[in-house]
Amino acid sequence: MSEIEEAPKGLLRGEDGACTCWWHGGDPFYKDYHDKEWGRPVFNDQRLFEKICLEGFQSGLSWITILRKRENFRSAFAAFDFEKVALFDENDVERLVQDAGIVRHRGKINSTINNAKRALELREEFGSLAKYFWSWEPGADERPEKADYEALSALGKTVTSTKLSKDLKKRGWSFVGPTTVYAFMQAMGMVNDHVEGCAFREVVEAARSAAERP
Repeated sequence: MSEIEEAPKGLLRGEDGACTCWWHGGDPFYKDYHDKEWGRPVFNDQRLFEKICLEGFQSGLSWITILRKRENFRSAFAAFDFEKVALFDENDVERLVQDAGIVRHRGKINSTINNAKRALELREEFGSLAKYFWSWEPGADERPEKADYEALSALGKTVTSTKLSKDLKKRGWSFVGPTTVYAFMQAMGMVNDHVEGCAFREVVEAARSAAERP
């Protein structure tokens, strides 16, 4: 029996004996993202904008595909500085459609430029993207009683992610469906969806507890 097979359901056991969430599949690059980024609370507007845009690009693809291209996306989209992206024009769209380093989907490229403009409006209204997005942090009543594989793997979307998706769409955002929005919430630490038994669940929970919300 392999070490991975011996780990509880929903977990992978590493060479050091520690268990982590199953979804990185043991890929070192993906595991590094799981260990160091996923679920840590983020309040930086630029990073929040980047993530929700990349989740939009991920639609229909795997996240690891987008993650491997993330540096290319950053170069292509001015490090996701939404003040700069909001000024992109048709020449930029054509440049991006020809950029083999990213996902060359015209609709998603146009969506990112549109969403940059909407992000500026959101910042004007709320003071920051962080203040807006974190106001949607779900309460304990919406979270599973037990954060096991069965419960967490079934959470493709939630009541709050559906409401947030609708609110964003009403504000003119695109490629922000409830599943995309929930993946964004998971990654940015608005919820802690590391499986119970994962070595990083308590690390993330401590970071969330210590974080000062905007």
